Amino acid sequence: MQSVFFEDLGYRSYKSVWDWQEEMLKEKVAMKAVLRQTEEQRNREISNDQVVESAAGVGRLTKIPHHLLFVEHSPVYTLGKSGKEEHILIPPEEMAARGIDYFHINRGGDITFHGPQQVVGYPIIDLEQFKTDLGWYLRSLEEVIILTMADYGLKGERSKGETGVWLDPDMPGKERKICAMGIKCSRWITMHGFAFNINTDLSYFDHIVPCGIVGKQVTSLQKELGREVDFEEVKERLKKYFEAVFDVKLEEQKNRETEEYRMSK
Repeated sequence: MQSVFFEDLGYRSYKSVWDWQEEMLKEKVAMKAVLRQTEEQRNREISNDQVVESAAGVGRLTKIPHHLLFVEHSPVYTLGKSGKEEHILIPPEEMAARGIDYFHINRGGDITFHGPQQVVGYPIIDLEQFKTDLGWYLRSLEEVIILTMADYGLKGERSKGETGVWLDPDMPGKERKICAMGIKCSRWITMHGFAFNINTDLSYFDHIVPCGIVGKQVTSLQKELGREVDFEEVKERLKKYFEAVFDVKLEEQKNRETEEYRMSK
């Protein structure tokens, strides 16, 4: 069973966490380059007891460490790299007046909203240590959400041709999305992830075409259950099912160098 370092970042602005993810991705890609070079050396019958020194300056390692970050963002709209700006229905000046940030970013997918009482999960993992299949990875993330929803008596489902988790996806006019997903993958290392609406203020979605999908609703656990949901409880359930689906053990341990990077921001 592999280990994944877990950290709950609490309530943070989008840009600071995006920058941190980018830094971690670059660091891990550098690690992988060193490991690959060392493996090639081993194949040339270099001594098997050689130790790898990471070019990123993180010390000695034999594989890429995995991370899972949870965060609750201050209000922000993010547009994926192939998204359409016409799916943003609010002018910039009104967005600023409402205290909503906006970023055009490098994940897949279209426009979405992140904000208070929404669990955003960022797995930064090396898929070469799991399965080099992005479809499998996205379906696995969806399964984490589906299992969590089942604990609350809700049937989360997939919608054909669309990522994320839905309720009643095959009932025209009643389809509603509860969890959006969008990722980036470089050298099989992932970043970005999922946004699961818990007690989220859904009025923020009125100012965009969520995920670029016209005519479908957005929902939350609170709306579906008719009551406020314990936010911390949901995070614990997500962690449990992430461990089960990916067959990993979460370790609540901070990485010194990435922690120093984050605090410097």
